[in-house]
Amino acid sequence: METLKNTKKITLATLKAFAKRNKNNLFAKTESSFDGMVDCVVSTIDKFNETKMTNKTGYFKTGIQGIYTVGSSRDYFELYNDNNYFGIEVSNSCGTSILAIRK
Repeated sequence: METLKNTKKITLATLKAFAKRNKNNLFAKTESSFDGMVDCVVSTIDKFNETKMTNKTGYFKTGIQGIYTVGSSRDYFELYNDNNYFGIEVSNSCGTSILAIRK
């Protein structure tokens, strides 16, 4: 947790390293996602669910269930911190999701 707090710039590599270090305590939450019916990103009602690392690391996949990236420096990463969870928020044209650990 302290390592992430002291990071000057959060990148995709930071996200993957955070996931690997905490692979037994990972939670993901989707705050918004792309909806093809209205052709835009819409808010979702979701809660933190346990997630895990997978072997699916193909095009635009991070290998973390529930976290999607678009690549080409169009992903935005921010530190996330609330009363119960600490992690990284990922925003892009696909929506916004959070990868966190329970405090």
